[in-house]
Amino acid sequence: MATKITIGNYLLVRLQELGISHLHGVPGDFNLAFLEQVMACEGVRWVGCCNELNAAYAADGYARIRGVGALLLTYGVGDLSALNGIAGANAEHVPVVIISGVPPLNAILRREVLHHTSGTGDFEDVMTCLAQFTAAQSRLTPANARIEIDRLLLTCLRERRPVYLQLPSDITHLEIDPPGEALANVLPTGDAVQTERVVELLAKRIRQAKQPALLVDADAQRFGLRKLICALGERTGMPFCSMSSGRSVFNEQHPQYRGIYAGRASSAEALRTIEDSDCLITVGVRFFDATTGYFSQRIPTPETIVLEPYRAVINGRVFEGICANEVLTRLGEQLPKRELELGKGAGTGEADAIAAPEAGRGLTHARLWPRLRRFLREGDVVVAENGCSQAGLAGVRLPANTNYIGQSVWGSIGYTLPALLGSLLAAPERRQLLFIGDGSVQMTAQEISTMLRQGLKPIIFILNNRGYTIERVILGPHAEYNEIQNWQYLKLGEVLSDGARVKTLSAATEDELERVLSEAETADCMTMIELHLEKLDAPEGLKRMGPMVAEFDYGERGPR
Repeated sequence: MATKITIGNYLLVRLQELGISHLHGVPGDFNLAFLEQVMACEGVRWVGCCNELNAAYAADGYARIRGVGALLLTYGVGDLSALNGIAGANAEHVPVVIISGVPPLNAILRREVLHHTSGTGDFEDVMTCLAQFTAAQSRLTPANARIEIDRLLLTCLRERRPVYLQLPSDITHLEIDPPGEALANVLPTGDAVQTERVVELLAKRIRQAKQPALLVDADAQRFGLRKLICALGERTGMPFCSMSSGRSVFNEQHPQYRGIYAGRASSAEALRTIEDSDCLITVGVRFFDATTGYFSQRIPTPETIVLEPYRAVINGRVFEGICANEVLTRLGEQLPKRELELGKGAGTGEADAIAAPEAGRGLTHARLWPRLRRFLREGDVVVAENGCSQAGLAGVRLPANTNYIGQSVWGSIGYTLPALLGSLLAAPERRQLLFIGDGSVQMTAQEISTMLRQGLKPIIFILNNRGYTIERVILGPHAEYNEIQNWQYLKLGEVLSDGARVKTLSAATEDELERVLSEAETADCMTMIELHLEKLDAPEGLKRMGPMVAEFDYGERGPR
């Protein structure tokens, strides 16, 4: 007879099968028994965060590198504190397993009035809240634990969205039957007839096209389609673009890469490539206000071919029951290699065109971002906060094999600093850079302490222009509501640790920036760089976006 396993250890075995080796979260009395099991587990390391919101962001960042992350909370106060981060992962299609230590099962069934609850005996209210932002939910019992754990984790993998699992405090050490085959091997496949029909139609359209093109978004990365899409583009010679939310799917130094497509906010080359195509294939694309120049895209429909993870639309006809990975694999086998005119991509002299630094000249966004492009290396993880950082980097073609992390859809400021914690733990061997504004730092600065405690060594660029620049370009450039208290940011490492080594650098002029970047190249510890910029300076893309947002939000007669 097979050896039994406790419910908590069953869950830990399954998490490891998904590739999860770190569990982010905050301890609470309802999850401590499970935490004891975590601490005894050699394959999963506990990462205690400063608060639940930051832990949710960290699990999200971890998942963007590893493919899936995990988060441990305590009931009620922990769940709802983390909810914004969970909602962001849901909106951005990031798979995170949320484990909540909840009151004893017998207390729930008796509807007892307990702490960390609404005091009504209702134990469905928190579940209802989390259900709005997760793909699946379950409260474990000894009878359902084995089935429900597997169901939720498989849903997380399949849907690439968070799932919510309640683990009552009094059952985690109870024994059940051990796991069967590994979960990672149980992934969906498509209907063979539908798949072949989609491949045939796609191949026909591509062969007939004079100007085919590929447009991808984040889901191409989330659902593991990156290599297949790149191989298809290279085989067919098709030019390709990405949405701003789908950066790093393609090698941005590749000669077929045409840039970021963002409607009327696109470069001329990206605009022509996408909007003049007679066979546009979109893969996992979602058109949001912030990624389309406020719905200014001009996509030829129904001619556009829409390929989603589990469905396709071709010539206006919907094909359900397919899997995009199978379609792309078969398509690559059928199509002959084709040469098309290459774009500018790599070797354009982009870096060489940067103006020489001028001693004493104050930093400006116009000259800062081209210089930072030369600081980036192949293989970096680049984490970019909403606002100036994302807008500035939008004009920078990233080096090959770069991972780009940003929250373009949900757009919660402060997300990237804790997300950096997660991505560092997911890939500590890679150089990782965070670009973040001062207002965003003030949201989530506590997690610098966790990075130091974990011995992590990121390079953190803090853009200090004393306020909320992204809001200033929309409305109220001089308004008090866009002002913040200035901090001594470079002392955060000293305040948030008990002596961990932190290299601190500061630049307000172009010659100071050169010195700072040179010193940062050789740093072997956390490096914090404060860049001082003028209050109303902003990247050109952000300046163009501001009026679009104002008109969309407030109408033509709204405040200006």
